[in-house]
Amino acid sequence: MPEGPSIVILKEKMSYLKNKVVAEASGYADVDMEAIAHRKILDFKTWGKNFFICFSDFSIRIHLGLFGSYQFHEPKKVNPKLALHFNDDSVYFYVCTVQRIDVPLDTLYDWTADVMNEQWSAVSALEKLKKHPNKKICDVLLDQKIFSGVGNIIKNEVLFRAKVHPESIVQYIPLKKLEKITEECRNYSFDFLKWRKRNELSRHYEVYQQQELKGTDQEVTRKDTGTTRRTSYFIEGIQKLYVH
Repeated sequence: MPEGPSIVILKEKMSYLKNKVVAEASGYADVDMEAIAHRKILDFKTWGKNFFICFSDFSIRIHLGLFGSYQFHEPKKVNPKLALHFNDDSVYFYVCTVQRIDVPLDTLYDWTADVMNEQWSAVSALEKLKKHPNKKICDVLLDQKIFSGVGNIIKNEVLFRAKVHPESIVQYIPLKKLEKITEECRNYSFDFLKWRKRNELSRHYEVYQQQELKGTDQEVTRKDTGTTRRTSYFIEGIQKLYVH
């Protein structure tokens, strides 16, 4: 599933279509295609793993999920969920969720929770995190209402940077460590963005999908953790387990 930085890249790639008029909309998504046609795109926005195409009085939300993709200019050989056609170009979205939103996005989304957004608030995120004292940190980091845009890659790499075991219980993690985790969620997200643009993200993985820490013989443990049962990668000897 694409994480926040990948959706920011989608927004940047789509930017050349801003202020263009949609000549035609097509696809099998359950939205009124005729209502999109002949409308000017005013903006593109992201919130975590969500991408928005904004018109004057409604927005189209796209979530790529586990298998979604997009393509510019020429279609794939499969039917798109949504295709936007312009006089001289087209963009296609596949295997994704498409939803029309008829209220201002500000009424639905807390931009301060988005780790990639300029309105991101580390203070707010930390306060929300502390309201889940009995949860494992691996679960809280994937809570999109707290850390919108953080996915499994970012979760694992952030916890390694903070030297905290993914099964640690929030209330037992020292405050300085919680602050470090919160800070690194944003820091790593922008590193992710930089490396993804260079097509070298996987080269920088410290623990995610690794068998051992680079340059050492320290084994990386792979385990499904928390109520989400998402796979965690961690090093027992480096990442401390806080459970009491």
